[in-house]
This record gives sequence, structure tokens and C-alpha cells, in this order.
Amino acid sequence: MAYTTINKSTEHFNTKLYVGNGGTNAITGVGHQPDMVWLKNRTDGDGHKLFDSVRGALKVIEPNDSATESTYANSLASFDSDGFTIGSTADINESSDNFVSWNWKAGTTSGLSGGTITPTAYSINASSGVGIYKYTGNSTSGATIAHGLGKIPTSIWVKRLDSAKEWQIYHQAMGNGKWIELTSGTPQTGTSRWNDTSPTSTLFYLGNDSDVNYNGASYVAYVFCDVTGFSKMGSYTGNANNDGVFVYTGFKPSWL
Repeated sequence: MAYTTINKSTEHFNTKLYVGNGGTNAITGVGHQPDMVWLKNRTDGDGHKLFDSVRGALKVIEPNDSATESTYANSLASFDSDGFTIGSTADINESSDNFVSWNWKAGTTSGLSGGTITPTAYSINASSGVGIYKYTGNSTSGATIAHGLGKIPTSIWVKRLDSAKEWQIYHQAMGNGKWIELTSGTPQTGTSRWNDTSPTSTLFYLGNDSDVNYNGASYVAYVFCDVTGFSKMGSYTGNANNDGVFVYTGFKPSWL
């Protein structure tokens, strides 16, 4: 394995399976207190549900949908020291259904400075290169947000919370003049998402499109950096062969 500063990956990210019970359900064994929890019913076709500690318990957005942020009563009620507790909402806790949870730790909520937009709340993990930021847009091209990760972000996911807007994804393989949406296939080109400016080890940049930076609108950004032996953002070219393509990451991926 490639050299890594993370000796135990489950202290920063872990996948946890569970069975719904239709009531209060404390999911333990995650290995850390998660700050971002992504849930999916594996038994039926319910949509993906994403929660984070920055927006707060019961606040859900859907990676497979453009819908506004919702408050789900009886959903994810708390982020606990070794997992999380959910209520009776069927999408995440239908009795006897099988579920998967993907759990990221952030945890640092102070000390961030710089940028032209100051997040209203944030939680970051410089060791694993993961940050969660809630911010209010200003409609200014070239607006910047300090991320505090000390590394250059390789993928940035932005979702407008107060309006039904598509997820906007920056990925280093596409470059700063393109973005892709989680619910559609092809990359799109323009300056209005990332202002044609690549993120740095201290800042990431926004254009003035309403999907990422409308004056007074509320957004969440999830920022990911490459960390040797732990995380890697890349690209590959398909070959249509049964054996497929070998993609080197330097470690055994737990989430792809």
C-alpha cells in the first residue's frame, strides 16, 4: 500500500449496514461520530437520503434528486459517538428492510478564516481531507470560501437548499471550466459555476450562477481532497471488455 498518514481508515469513514425496525433505531459500530451520513434502502427503491451535522439533525437532501432541503420528522435524530440514531421514517428505517449507511467524520468547527464568503456553519477534517460548509450566496463572480483543509480539493459538491436546483459537481479530471450534475450524464461547460478558477490549498471559487451562488440563497458544499492511501479522485476510459479497466488507487476502496 502507498504510504498514508491515516492508520485506521474507519476512524474517518466507514460503511455500516443495518436492518430497519420501524421505531427508534440506534445504529452503532461506525467507529467514530459521523458528521455526514448517507442512507439508502437496499430492499426497495426509496431515494438516497443525506444528513450532516452542519445543517443539523432531521434536515435531509437527496443526492438523486434536485428537491429542496426538507425537515423529516422521525428521521436522523442525532449524530452519536459511535454512529447515529434514526426514527420511524420508512425511507430510512422500514421494519425488516435492509439499509446501508456511509459515514464521514469531520468534527473541527472553529478556526476557519479567509475568503469573501464566510460559512454560516462548517465542520472539517484536515486529516482525511473532508469539509462540510453551509453558506449564503452573494451573486458575485469569483467569490471565495476558505476550506481549511490544507490540501487542494479534487472534488466539490454544491447543493442549493432553499430551491429545487440540481447538484453541481466540480471534479479535477474535468477542470475548472466544467461541471456535472448528479442527476444527469454529460459534463457542461461555462464560467458561472467555478469562475474558471481551480481551488487552492486554502480556497475554493464560485461563479455567479443561482445553482451555486445566488444572493441571499442558502447552500451546502461538500469538499473532498486526495489523501494518500485513503481517498483518490480520478478518471478512466472505458474499454467495453469483459475484464474491464484496472484503475489504480493505491489502496483498497471502501466507497466508490
